[in-house]
Amino acid sequence: MKGLLLRWLILSVAIMVAAYLFPGIQVSGFGSALVAALVLGILNAFFRPILIILTLPINVLTLGLFTFVINAFLLLMTSGVAGGLVVDGFGSALLGSLIISVVSWLLSSFINDQGRIQSLDIELRSRHGDHWE
Repeated sequence: MKGLLLRWLILSVAIMVAAYLFPGIQVSGFGSALVAALVLGILNAFFRPILIILTLPINVLTLGLFTFVINAFLLLMTSGVAGGLVVDGFGSALLGSLIISVVSWLLSSFINDQGRIQSLDIELRSRHGDHWE
């Protein structure tokens, strides 16, 4: 449960970052970003798998890049449902979904499956003087 709430907050922050970086997306406040993240999460859970399966041939032909179009469509759907999120058009949704995906991926990479913040443990050993492994 803790991991779900943390990922919800991460998605909210990602929506706020996209609104800050890109003028085609407006969010009226962090509360609106929380609602938009909740709606986007629900839409991703229910509609994204169906859309991925329906568009599988074109997704294979574009080497998975069509997934960004699906994400943009879902962001547009979210702006239609969530009141505090305004996306100007499909181009804005495409760039916004790219920003949201990158920020969410970066922030989620520090969260483990139990919802705890994890650090990267890297251990380097010297081997034969000038080689590290």
